[in-house]
Amino acid sequence: MDILLQAATGAGGGMGTSLLMMVAIIAVFYFFMIRPQQKKQKDVQKAREAMKVGDKVVTAGGIHGRIKEIGETWFLVEVADGVRLKFEKTSVFAS
Repeated sequence: MDILLQAATGAGGGMGTSLLMMVAIIAVFYFFMIRPQQKKQKDVQKAREAMKVGDKVVTAGGIHGRIKEIGETWFLVEVADGVRLKFEKTSVFAS
């Protein structure tokens, strides 16, 4: 019975090893998942800020058109002759 108890306590590795593994997992998660997503969001935001009247765009729903007017939080997009739709800036991407 003593042998089983010694084996169980010896194989644990201690609190320091567990803490080190958790920190390593969090670091890997941050550098491979969170950081690239933040970079992509910044790039998309820069592209939206650079959009101007006349640019071709695609909405998140797949509608293609040209920017006709720009508001503070929206774009007015012409999708056909005389057909204009207002979209939030977050749902419009450059094409």
